[in-house]
Amino acid sequence: MDYNDMKYRMCNGCDRGLCSCAVGRQDRQLNTYDWLAGVPGNSRSTDLVEVQFKNTRKGYYHNDNNLELKKGDIVAVEANPGHDIGVVSLTGRLVKLQIKKANLKSADDIKRIYRIAKPVDMEKYEEAKSREHDTMIQSRQIAKDLGLQMKIGDVEYQGDGNKAIFYYIADERVDFRQLIKVLAETFHVRIEMKQIGTRQEAGRIGGTGPCGRELCCATWMKNFVSVSTNAARHQDISLNPQKLAGMCAKLKCCLNYEVDEYIEARQSIPGKEIVLQTMDSDYYQFKIDILSHQLTYSTDKNLAANLETISAERANEIIAMNKRGEKPVSLLEEDKIKEPSKPIDLLANADISRFDKAKKKKSRNRSGNNSNVNNNRQNKLQQQTQNDNLQNEQQGKQNVPVNRNAKENNNRPNRNNNTVQSDSTNTNRNKKNHRRRPNNNNKKPKTEGNQ
Repeated sequence: MDYNDMKYRMCNGCDRGLCSCAVGRQDRQLNTYDWLAGVPGNSRSTDLVEVQFKNTRKGYYHNDNNLELKKGDIVAVEANPGHDIGVVSLTGRLVKLQIKKANLKSADDIKRIYRIAKPVDMEKYEEAKSREHDTMIQSRQIAKDLGLQMKIGDVEYQGDGNKAIFYYIADERVDFRQLIKVLAETFHVRIEMKQIGTRQEAGRIGGTGPCGRELCCATWMKNFVSVSTNAARHQDISLNPQKLAGMCAKLKCCLNYEVDEYIEARQSIPGKEIVLQTMDSDYYQFKIDILSHQLTYSTDKNLAANLETISAERANEIIAMNKRGEKPVSLLEEDKIKEPSKPIDLLANADISRFDKAKKKKSRNRSGNNSNVNNNRQNKLQQQTQNDNLQNEQQGKQNVPVNRNAKENNNRPNRNNNTVQSDSTNTNRNKKNHRRRPNNNNKKPKTEGNQ
């Protein structure tokens, strides 16, 4: 081994647009963490190089010219026809493992790298990329005019501008032979149609999942595995389509990440149909915590009654005892005594006077006019209340004969009680005659002797 390979170089900041000698996160999708980047001789162990293009498209090439390539280098690679421009995303021993994942069995699929991209190559590349959006909009209109049930999601031009790849989504098989002819006549390039699914479409667009991180299909997943609802059942997840579906409207790929551990943990947990028999009652399985091996049992089959939480080992012990015809005293172990339930004091750590508010002191310094107005209002309310009470009493005594002298005496003001009484009889006469009673305040009231 050469001495130069043994040297360890420290990388500070960014190296060719990427940090930590191509070990860290790159600015493109489907990043592969090269954990062998610091191993001496890793880059020379193989001439295979992984190159990434627009979105999630990757290719594998031979470095026949022995170029010193690093993660993040922009290179010109062989294409059919012409050449394409891509970015080196991985070098060294990990490329062989990536090729196995991509299922590239034929050696013809692996082309070669020409050179590191020159300024002339980059000018053609930028010119071709600037036409992609307009081409996508026009191609959508052409497909609509032809009546094709398909959606063109994206267009990718080759680095030299001689070829264009149209990515489309379709639920059924589409005959796009006429579409290819029209597109070739319109854009004067070689056309390649590539169908993608909804998962690839979500990975191409990217986004943030409900977990708060980038979508797996947009960061590191390249091969998609089928996901079924059995994965949710094994993990005891509610079958809610809105929660189980991802950005692509399919089942989330992350449902398969931990399903094997849940299946293994379930093997030591008793089934839901097994009933635990004790001296006091029979217990039915109410809920389980798979990873912590904790089971909760209830004395009712459908309701939560007298819940008891025990471990899976204790449940298996009780099942073995029941098979022998024995019944334990309770679900809990003998050395463990259930603590009596205590009433919960909601105001244990609270201040009782927290709802009390300091009353605002009313200002006593008021003007004389305000006090007079309030006194007048109180007098009017008091007089009106007394008048209403007197009318109610007299209406109840309309059919009873009343002495005129007593009636007049009752209508006189009572100086001792300082109350005001109204004459209901005079009021009724005034209403009939439609005229006001003359003021007789100056006249002396009649007594019994004068009458």
